[in-house]
Amino acid sequence: MPALADSLADQIRPRLNGLQPRIALILGSGLSDFGDRIARPVFIPYADIKGFPLSTVAGHNGRLIAGYVEDKPVLCLQGRIHLYEGYSPQTIAEIVKTLKLLGIKTLILTNAAGSLHKEMTPGTLMLIQDHLNLSGFNPLIGPNDERFGPRFPNMNEVYAKSYRDLAAQIAHRLSIPLHSGTYCMLSGPSFETPAEVKMCRILGADANGMSTVPEAVAAVWCGLKVLGISALTNYCTGIEGGCPTHAETLQNAAAAASNLTSLLTHFIGELNE
Repeated sequence: MPALADSLADQIRPRLNGLQPRIALILGSGLSDFGDRIARPVFIPYADIKGFPLSTVAGHNGRLIAGYVEDKPVLCLQGRIHLYEGYSPQTIAEIVKTLKLLGIKTLILTNAAGSLHKEMTPGTLMLIQDHLNLSGFNPLIGPNDERFGPRFPNMNEVYAKSYRDLAAQIAHRLSIPLHSGTYCMLSGPSFETPAEVKMCRILGADANGMSTVPEAVAAVWCGLKVLGISALTNYCTGIEGGCPTHAETLQNAAAAASNLTSLLTHFIGELNE
């Protein structure tokens, strides 16, 4: 039986007007500004694609945007789905498989995340160098489709070092504050308790969030190269008096959006793949 990804790709491909992007981006909560800067855009609402899972969270527009960044064709997902909305990690993997079928080679993942360190202040960015998956789920559980990847993919370098190095160089040149650390995914939708925050810090996490890991794992399985960037939108519970809310997440994501847009624009422009 064909995967959902086959159906989604077959519907999307004719609507790209001949565009053949090799770079795709998934934008997190409150980070839709980058999508609004794409030149010569073609908009495809998720709701117009039969079977495409719909985002239900404030701050996620719920549409594909095909167009150009620095004269390079890109495909942008302006809004993502999450486990806490009731979607399975396998459904999230279907979206990544769709990108693979459309010819994507590079996947840029962004998210809103809570800081676990007082020096990593809300409104700044963190380059994801690795992750901890504490969601309790893996998007590759179930039958393996060998068309996309092996049964037991290696996760030695989920976030490509060459991409991280380039992003860090660009941030330094543009005087954009850019932390680097380990992203920890929990399922949500509740924010973490003080004990959970303490646990994450003991395990080596630098920021907590509720997304990104399923897409990253599925992308590596599919043979895509991944860049991950978190917009730090709040302190986690108990860090510097942090008591996070979704409203705070959206507010501080907007504060980080300008630097994120500049960083991603230059990154895409300088990417030689």
